[in-house]
Amino acid sequence: MTVAHITGAARGIGKSIALRLARDGHDVAVSDLAVMAAELEATRKEIEAIGVRAVALHGDVSDPESVRRLVAETAGQLGSLDVMVANAGIAQTKALLEVGPDEYDKVHAVNGRGVFLCYTEAARQMIAQGTGGKILGAGSIASHKGFALLGVYCSSKFAVRALTQAAAQEWAPHGITVNAYCPGIVATTMWEEIDHDLGEINGVETGESMKEMAAGISLGRVSTGEDVAKLVSFLAGPDSDYMTGQSVLVDGGMIFA
Repeated sequence: MTVAHITGAARGIGKSIALRLARDGHDVAVSDLAVMAAELEATRKEIEAIGVRAVALHGDVSDPESVRRLVAETAGQLGSLDVMVANAGIAQTKALLEVGPDEYDKVHAVNGRGVFLCYTEAARQMIAQGTGGKILGAGSIASHKGFALLGVYCSSKFAVRALTQAAAQEWAPHGITVNAYCPGIVATTMWEEIDHDLGEINGVETGESMKEMAAGISLGRVSTGEDVAKLVSFLAGPDSDYMTGQSVLVDGGMIFA
């Protein structure tokens, strides 16, 4: 039985990924901030109901000691760490000229440093185990294209793409593949917040910004967490064994790269 850890799994895309990997047969550790404890515990119970082992852990991906503990507790309680999904992330919607250094650092601490810490701590554990593994990071359409009013967020997601390429090359000799999944517009709380903030900036009603962006989706709808989880299932499983260093779009046809 393989063991997967998904960060930011209390709700949204992370929860969908956790449930899908459980249905694929992985034992699952889910983690999120302590303030998300109730939602995270609900996720853990749903995973256990599928019939696999599950643990819920609290941690902050921007903190090195916290990430070390999350990896150690996953391996200690479930026996190993075979799949790491660095999913936790935050958004920021703001004109670049209005972004302060602290605001910039806050986004990159989670979306950039957080992925770096999850990647490296997971790799150390997998190398010590000697059995290879799968490391996955949360990219975005913003890993492939910069968007106005989302500049800092985009820069953090471009960082994920670069880290993924470098890590894939460095850890291939250890049998570890590293890939990123890159969603577009997803029906989650984060995208509701982006829509709200864009509406305030542009002076339009809530829902209008999302509607305008969704008009550019070839398949004609925004995605669900389950749409993203299907790609993660592939990247976490044996069918992707010969694939590494890729940042794969799953956006319904918005960005073509």
